[in-house]
Amino acid sequence: MDKRLATDSITIKTAQILPPDTNAYGTLFGGKLMAYIDDVALIAAVRHSRHTCVTASTDSVDFLAPVKLGDFVILEAFVTSTHKTSMEVFVKALTESFETGKKNVCATAFLTFVALNEDDKPVPVPGVIPKTSQQLELYDSAPLRRKRRSEKRRQSIKMAKEFSGEIIKRKER
Repeated sequence: MDKRLATDSITIKTAQILPPDTNAYGTLFGGKLMAYIDDVALIAAVRHSRHTCVTASTDSVDFLAPVKLGDFVILEAFVTSTHKTSMEVFVKALTESFETGKKNVCATAFLTFVALNEDDKPVPVPGVIPKTSQQLELYDSAPLRRKRRSEKRRQSIKMAKEFSGEIIKRKER
């Protein structure tokens, strides 16, 4: 299967933060930012694979700075590495002051997507060719993240089995 440039999957989304998007502190709800992250990452995965894709995991979302009411949030995503049917996507979110134009990284995230065929079965995806220094750094460090993700998944499956039949009840005092 052919490889594709990481650059070809780059996806950028910008939104202004409005009152319904904010919490009592006048900053963007974390869940809203997570939805933006999933959306922009999905588009990057589809651009790379040219197939329907589904989110398989979100490794982490690290909130680094608040996004204030009225400011812009800019999300940049691209495919960093691939495996047989899956793609790792890196997302960087920036906050931009609408008053000064100053930008700060407000969040980073890694997500994994699986490409599906018309029968909703996993389908092979093209490899990725990193070009920039940032893309090369993320590509080179991808195997370690994949190993950690696999271990975390094994732990999640074990925990799901252990707790599948139980309903956690609040202890009466």
